[in-house]
Amino acid sequence: MTVSSGTWPKMTGSDEFRFLSDLVMTRSSADHTIVRLRDHHAGTTRFANNQVIQNVDARRGSLAVTVAFGGRHGTVGTTDFTAGAIQDVLARAERIARVSPVDPEYLPPPDPCIFPVRETAKPETLAAGPVKRLEYANEAIGHCRMENLMAAGIVSSSTTAVGIATGNGLFGYERRADAKFSLTVQAGDATGWSATAHRSIDHLKVQERTLAAIAKAKRGRSAREMPAGRYPVILEPAAVAGLWAWLIWALDAKSYVKKTSPFAGKLGQAIVDERLTLKNVPDHADLLGEGFTHEGLPSTDSLWIDQGILTQLAYDRFTAKAHGVKSIPTLEAPALSVEGPPAHSIQDLIKDTERAILVSNFWYIRPVNPRDLMLTGMTRDGTFLVEKGEVVSAVKNFRFHESPLQVFRHINMWTSPMEAVNSETGKMLVPAMALPQFHFSSVTRF
Repeated sequence: MTVSSGTWPKMTGSDEFRFLSDLVMTRSSADHTIVRLRDHHAGTTRFANNQVIQNVDARRGSLAVTVAFGGRHGTVGTTDFTAGAIQDVLARAERIARVSPVDPEYLPPPDPCIFPVRETAKPETLAAGPVKRLEYANEAIGHCRMENLMAAGIVSSSTTAVGIATGNGLFGYERRADAKFSLTVQAGDATGWSATAHRSIDHLKVQERTLAAIAKAKRGRSAREMPAGRYPVILEPAAVAGLWAWLIWALDAKSYVKKTSPFAGKLGQAIVDERLTLKNVPDHADLLGEGFTHEGLPSTDSLWIDQGILTQLAYDRFTAKAHGVKSIPTLEAPALSVEGPPAHSIQDLIKDTERAILVSNFWYIRPVNPRDLMLTGMTRDGTFLVEKGEVVSAVKNFRFHESPLQVFRHINMWTSPMEAVNSETGKMLVPAMALPQFHFSSVTRF
């Protein structure tokens, strides 16, 4: 979809997508036909050095047509939604499919079903534009200026129309909207950070997040260097989520079957502390649940880890069919909880701790050994020493080498689940946790 004027056309609606998909279906000669829509309108306001440096909107609509003759399939996409262009896309997809090799893992489209209807597009986010985002950016900048600190970050909002239609009658359409705020505050060599994402732009809590980042940056000044080694830790939600994201990504059923998974042979067995439970909760107001997946499967509530025991794997449709799995669970709205009475806040975790390293966030987490899920990464944006129930100083950042399968086998204390957003995870609900031991392998240069 090409836009040349200053006025955006309306987002592709359900009726328009049905018309476009019917246009394809009535002309397709293939055994199976799938049409996918993604019409995305996103705006981003960036700021750095206490001033706005970018405030832009972008729009891109695409339609992809997949056809199959037996196990031979081809896909062609277009940004031109005119009837002639779509017919040309169908013809090219059919030509590609006819000369493609047979895909041994190809499956026909899913059977038709009724997708859950979810409030995935809040009106206030749909209506948000450059002015609203600029207001929030200036609010964050203003707080930092008053403290003589430097602010950098983004405020973004987006709307996406998503659709899937198949020749056997499956049809899904959903409009999704979300907003994000991320801020890094710099105080000399110290930084403080906060981030959030929500379906509603009015729930970003920009002032609260900004003041939290400012407090971290100010507290992080004059960091002392401590030796690497094993320490008790208090992990704030972003740090917990950074580790759990890799655990979630490792739940792949195909690698489990091939015995290359860190969970190989452990389905139905305890893999973490028996008080930990991981669920998919797509209807939770603070998560980014969806009605259906890219493959045309409904997103539903599901239980993945039940009191420490692994109960689910992440299946693609081919692997699920090969192993007789009829219902494929999704995990786009993960929520981690701990059974038992929680601490009221992170501050309460600190008060009840004799000595530990407090970690705000992990950065650049990467796998070292996928077989045991050993990870490495660095602490970032606020690392502190806790002694006798108080934060006594900032410490220089560490590199760590740890496996979440080891560090989450024992938990000392925890809070109720809180939102966690960072570059590694998207969005999750997780508690802050106090853990008895964590391996920091070296001290970084900053």
